[in-house]
Amino acid sequence: MSSTTYNHVSIPSFMYGTAWKKEATAGLVLQAVEAGFTAIDTANQLVHYDEARVGEALLQLAKQGITRDKLFLQTKFTPVNGQDHRLPYDARASVTRQVQQSFDSSLEHLHTDYLDSYVLHGPYSRRGLSAEDWEVWAAIESLYDAGKTKTIGISNVSAEQLSLLCTKARHKPMMVQNRCYAAFGWDQAVREICRAHQIIYQGFSLLTANSGIFTEPDLRALAAKYQTGLAQVVFRFAQQVGMLPLTGTTNPQHMKDDLQSDRFTLLLEEIKQIETIGM
Repeated sequence: MSSTTYNHVSIPSFMYGTAWKKEATAGLVLQAVEAGFTAIDTANQLVHYDEARVGEALLQLAKQGITRDKLFLQTKFTPVNGQDHRLPYDARASVTRQVQQSFDSSLEHLHTDYLDSYVLHGPYSRRGLSAEDWEVWAAIESLYDAGKTKTIGISNVSAEQLSLLCTKARHKPMMVQNRCYAAFGWDQAVREICRAHQIIYQGFSLLTANSGIFTEPDLRALAAKYQTGLAQVVFRFAQQVGMLPLTGTTNPQHMKDDLQSDRFTLLLEEIKQIETIGM
């Protein structure tokens, strides 16, 4: 299964996320690809990610015959306010220059000359879009125009910010990646904008942000009915409502199980049940 962006790029239907993996990053990426993942998400931000170790895994994979063209690679530009002292760019440079430096450093880390998806890790402020946001987005658009990345996107974005970006940007995002809370209807407002603009919605923290729902009898009944795990029910729901789920599991068996989520199909009323489960 895969989905396609509005600019006709095909994306696998499940993504492996590499946040908080530290020195285990390379080994876990190898395990994830071995389990069947072909899309990998990272960021050039040492607070939460180790992009260079993702690159180490990619070198190993190439030796095993799993070449760059067989994988979908997504990384991010993280503004100064999301970084610690280990910056992948010169903090005194213009935002445009910071994006270029961060992008070049990502290519180096990942041993590649192009990306499949390049994402702004988050707007500079919680409300509206600032001058920095527009400058950063223009720099990301330029990378897309130059053919250095096949798609561009934004993460940690509100519905208001996304609407603004879709209205005024030269290239609206092809990807949105948000933390997804059941309590807020699984980020319904943002997902609706994505649907209207044919933007791929990537949901992360589907399990960790929603641990409360795993005690719900309805969810347990569905897992029993389909003879699968609770996590798989959530991932299948996500896919059926048009989300591209991320998982960051470190358990090789869970990696395989998560990729099996698409071997059953929830009924419409079951999807409706899950849509309001945490509200």
